[in-house]
Amino acid sequence: MTDTATNRLARIAERRGREGITSVCSAHPLVIEATLRHGLARGGDVLIEATCNQVNQDGGYTGMTPSDFRDFVMGIAARTGFPADRLVLGGDHLGPNPWKALPAEEAMEKAGAMIAAYAEAGFSKLHLDCSMGCAGEPAALDDAVTARRAAQLAARAEAAATGPAPVYVIGTEVPVPGGALEEIEGLQPTTPAAVRDTIEVHRRAFAEAGQEAAFARAIAVVVQPGVEFGSTNIVDYAPEAARDLSAALNDLPQFVYEAHSTDYQTEAALAALVRDGFAILKVGPGLTFALREALYGLSAIAAVLDGHHAADLPRVTEERMLAEPRYWQSYYHGDAAALFLQRHYSLSDRIRYYWPDPQIAAAVEALLTRLEGVEIPLPLIGQHLGRLADPVRAGQVPPQARALLLAAVTQQLDTYEAAIRGA
Repeated sequence: MTDTATNRLARIAERRGREGITSVCSAHPLVIEATLRHGLARGGDVLIEATCNQVNQDGGYTGMTPSDFRDFVMGIAARTGFPADRLVLGGDHLGPNPWKALPAEEAMEKAGAMIAAYAEAGFSKLHLDCSMGCAGEPAALDDAVTARRAAQLAARAEAAATGPAPVYVIGTEVPVPGGALEEIEGLQPTTPAAVRDTIEVHRRAFAEAGQEAAFARAIAVVVQPGVEFGSTNIVDYAPEAARDLSAALNDLPQFVYEAHSTDYQTEAALAALVRDGFAILKVGPGLTFALREALYGLSAIAAVLDGHHAADLPRVTEERMLAEPRYWQSYYHGDAAALFLQRHYSLSDRIRYYWPDPQIAAAVEALLTRLEGVEIPLPLIGQHLGRLADPVRAGQVPPQARALLLAAVTQQLDTYEAAIRGA
């Protein structure tokens, strides 16, 4: 049997505490390109995931079905020369969340069609998330109902899978897809008892559904390690607070932990997470936040080069976000000044939902066309792209717009790479 990236991921528990993998959750083409170029340079596997809201059989907010997303990523891989056998595609929060306003039976049928589409398209890491209530149900469901629905979805995936047998991620203590709704001041890590209960209730539910073979390929449990970010603040990982949770893995040889919302953690914190058994580190908004910083910086640079005072891209994004507020309105709160700040600079980065907007995409394209072939002066890079000034000065990054955008994302990926290799 060929030792593909999926097969290596399935054996992740063998390297628990010593090595991990970064899970890049993004549909932005520049983020994906930077991720694949980064993987090509370091010679490792790459894990790229789409969420139920981004990509589903109805198109999601990207307009892509699972097969569309697969082709999209594979096309970028082909252009960058990244080998297909080192790439794992994953589906995140696969469950009824996009349709939770519907009655449970109808929402679960939609969720089943979605996970079947993911499996048929060759996605081989599937996060089963049925923790949210549907119409007429509590907002959060108990473990038994969650596990029963997860087993139902696993059966649909097993029947539809066309590539390597999928591996599964289970867990009921999952952050809401899309990010936190408010400022986060402190978090209680999942208790060891809750982890054991989650695993056992899923084991029973899968057995009752005749899905023992699928459960044998469950590799990770989503837990809360005490890590999260709000709109303007970050809760850093505290290893001492998660000591008991980490120790519980000693009795769970099949599993590692999957840590969501690790965006903006320091390299030391990420390395500590990996050492403590949180082998799968999810990152998404942190990468598009870095990309947005670089895009706004380039827009300011273009304005300076043209003798203007105001950058154009922030103006266009503001107009479009005000015209179409559905992706930020229920997440951001406060007066007009606070909402403006959050729309553009929130760590939850709801602006990432707007990059596919035709007017914003056209403004980005116009910006890159304006700067094409321009060698940007180092003082302007220092002023508007400060994190990138030293790599440019050292000759590691060309002082050109596209290279600077990719480098902004790569800097964040380098932090993860150092952590997962140096744990």
